[in-house]
Amino acid sequence: MAARALGEAPDGGWGWMIVLAAFIQSALVFGVIRSFGVFFVAFVEYFSEMSSTVSWITSMAVAVQQFSSPIASALSNYFGARPVVMLGGFIASLGLIFACLATNLTHLYLSIGLLSGFGWALVFTPTVAAVSRYFTKRRTLAMGLAFTGVGISSFVFSPLFQYLTDEYTWRGALLIIAGMMLNLMVCGALIRPLTLKEDLVAVDPSAGQSHCHGACGLIFDLLDLTLLRQWPFLTFVLAITLINTGYFVPYVHFVAHARSIGFDEYQAAFLMSVAAVADLIGRLLSGWFADLQKMRLVHILVLFTLLTGLSLIVIPFGSTYPVLMLISVAYGFFSGALTPVVFSLLPEIVGIGRIYGALGLLQLLESVGGLLGAPISGWLHDATGNYTASFLVAGGFLLLGSLVLFGLPNSLSCFPLLPATQPQTEDKAEEQKPMAVLNGSGLELQGPPNEPSDAASINSEMA
Repeated sequence: MAARALGEAPDGGWGWMIVLAAFIQSALVFGVIRSFGVFFVAFVEYFSEMSSTVSWITSMAVAVQQFSSPIASALSNYFGARPVVMLGGFIASLGLIFACLATNLTHLYLSIGLLSGFGWALVFTPTVAAVSRYFTKRRTLAMGLAFTGVGISSFVFSPLFQYLTDEYTWRGALLIIAGMMLNLMVCGALIRPLTLKEDLVAVDPSAGQSHCHGACGLIFDLLDLTLLRQWPFLTFVLAITLINTGYFVPYVHFVAHARSIGFDEYQAAFLMSVAAVADLIGRLLSGWFADLQKMRLVHILVLFTLLTGLSLIVIPFGSTYPVLMLISVAYGFFSGALTPVVFSLLPEIVGIGRIYGALGLLQLLESVGGLLGAPISGWLHDATGNYTASFLVAGGFLLLGSLVLFGLPNSLSCFPLLPATQPQTEDKAEEQKPMAVLNGSGLELQGPPNEPSDAASINSEMA
């Protein structure tokens, strides 16, 4: 059902239900990924495989989720976010159902890594984009609330999955989690279509094109590949890729570093638990502070990125447990605080009408940093015999990313960044061209912007 084009995002109303849907999907998707270590030991023992071989299951799932994001964006541009998210929830659940029947690791690669990973991509990208479209002034707060699901589920799921594995074996536990994943379809049903004025694109129906050219052009437009020619967007992608390269290193090596300098396994694990709590608080406070509009989003992102990088650099110099605990709190808070700002700043750069394509391309390109960060850190540890160089280089990547952010247009100015827009014309004849409205069921032609069609006007308000 198409919605009448609104002048601006409702900034509330049904938008809070979209935030609830995003909260649940972030908890189910990334909470499961973060807690999948419970099954790691079970898989190693059952299949008698090396740890490095088993670790590819979650690595493949994360990689597929990120690399498939442009597909999710294209489908959302054409069909709308609701059916895409619902389909993604079904596919993610189906992958886990197949996984509980696995007889070797190849089955797990295909079921969890490929199938569930693709389903998670169809869920995450459209849901985050839908939150962006429903909010303007309170967008960062909405993002912060949506992503708190990751921190909460990380606490709950690990002991829950361990209990399920003990009671029902890993096969039964995966089947129960597959049932939990079906709730993603409910999240998709909550995403109500919303059409904004930025979605109206001038179309000349008399422009004849060959079938091949038209099909290629449609794919090109759905993926929004013209963004790859926009310098502000590419600058932002480069900065986030550099940030991603160092961002996840503590999740892989902080515990190992604490163990290597003499702390026991429970003390080391508690450091990351404290970081998770600080991460949760950071996301909420960051959203609240950003929406006060005391600072521009780009300046807030630069600040939190710098502080996150500095907290990584000082990790090797923490020789006592209280100091390491303080560093862990700082890293958790600052790294959590920058996450909602990243997704809130993107619409300022590309415009809210292009958020689906931009979010998909961003995740695809930034995944390079996420995939390289841990191997680079591990190689530095093998070469030096300790984690000092690993954390110094990881922090350096974040500091470099914060510097790249100053390459955005007017980044040193106190005025908001103007998103890239389509060139305007003063010719009145141009104003009478039909408009293509991107709604929940795809593109449809409508009358001039000052004369909305009946089909559009009969739909309900979204405020």
